[in-house]
Amino acid sequence: MSVAAALLASLLLLFLAAPILRLVAEGGVEGISRLGSDAELRQSLLLTGATATAATLLGVLGGTPIAWLLARREFPGRAALSALIDLPLVIPHPVAGIALLLLLGRESVVGGAALDLGLRIVGSPVGIVAAMLFVSAPLFVSGAREAFAKVDARFEGVARTLGDAPWQAFRRVTLPLASRGLLASAVVMWARAVSEFGAIVILTYNPKVVSVLSYDRFTSYGLREALPVAAALALLALIPLTLLRALRAEDGRRKGQR
Repeated sequence: MSVAAALLASLLLLFLAAPILRLVAEGGVEGISRLGSDAELRQSLLLTGATATAATLLGVLGGTPIAWLLARREFPGRAALSALIDLPLVIPHPVAGIALLLLLGRESVVGGAALDLGLRIVGSPVGIVAAMLFVSAPLFVSGAREAFAKVDARFEGVARTLGDAPWQAFRRVTLPLASRGLLASAVVMWARAVSEFGAIVILTYNPKVVSVLSYDRFTSYGLREALPVAAALALLALIPLTLLRALRAEDGRRKGQR
């Protein structure tokens, strides 16, 4: 590597790390200490974790069959389906929130029907889950598709020749072999859901997830009050990243043992 390339790489690394390190240094200790005294921050963190987990579970349940289909089958419209699934990744997230509001708002067919059944979507945790699911599920589908593609299809064929039905071959062979990739994809989805702001703030400003609370404290009270909340969110993001690195390190050790 040339000196110029090393310098550019170092500058980029510094640019990526410095804001987060400064944020945690400025507000990390106060953010953690406020967990005991700031009930709104505590509730916001719990709401963020719970809704992100619910969105991830829904994404895994619905995304796994789609990922398997995209990895294993050739069919007309496969490229269009892939593009459709990836679309939420490339549109601005406030736009995603507006699109969801059109579909799930009180005046819409879906939102109105849900309201008639007693299920309020906009302005409730359900709306937060919907926003998180919309923006983060494509990451799970993409990762899961790669995980399924890495499993040799001949293993499923062997299971079928031994009498397994397609579903049994999937459950007994493909799913276990792809499980670590699926878990890593779910972790990435959860992390993305936790950090979402733009779509959530359109659908559900209250109750506040921690990203919305950070914005609310900043606009209402200024930078000083927003720092502990923002630092708490940054520290929360370390949990899935640490888990993801641990999974990848374990995969590396397994490959090294083969």
